[in-house]
Amino acid sequence: MKKNTKSVKTSPASLSLLNSQCAGIDVGASELFVCIAKNSSKQEVRSFSTFTADLQQMIHWLKNSGVKSVAMESTGVYWIVPYEMLEEAGFEVLLVNARFFKSVPGRKTDVQDCEWIQQLHSYGLLRGSFRPSSQMIELRSYVRQRSRLFDSAATQVQLMHKALTQMNIQLNFTNVTGSWTNFAPKRRKISSNLNLAV
Repeated sequence: MKKNTKSVKTSPASLSLLNSQCAGIDVGASELFVCIAKNSSKQEVRSFSTFTADLQQMIHWLKNSGVKSVAMESTGVYWIVPYEMLEEAGFEVLLVNARFFKSVPGRKTDVQDCEWIQQLHSYGLLRGSFRPSSQMIELRSYVRQRSRLFDSAATQVQLMHKALTQMNIQLNFTNVTGSWTNFAPKRRKISSNLNLAV
């Protein structure tokens, strides 16, 4: 028994423009490619060096062009300085993982990348990565630096042990930087006068 089925042709839904005053930035080690929309069908691309004066020129150009929101890719550590300068200048900055928008086939250039970022951002198709507040970033930097210093200190202690062994100096102590066992009647700390700020 045949079922009554009707074939309905559906036309693809058109995307609505959400961020008309936006820019897309392709981040490189020595150069940034910035794309803005001049109108609904035309884009303008400019390149800027990564020096502070050039980044300030980029910010000035974006402000004069009426840009309110900026999307940029998170490439290594190169995005940090432009991101912070744009944020301080009052822009809404969207930091996007590159794998979310580089799935387009074909050979790509830096100019095409920034145009593609701007286009996706104008339609609201990009999702920003988590970026903590400035206070949390500062605290995280201190904690990471403290951890690196402690790791470095442990490495230096091992090198001191190795050097003493190679020089055939047999000192009877439990720790190069700590307490002696036979050379003093009482256990004492060599580094007792050092105060580590935690």
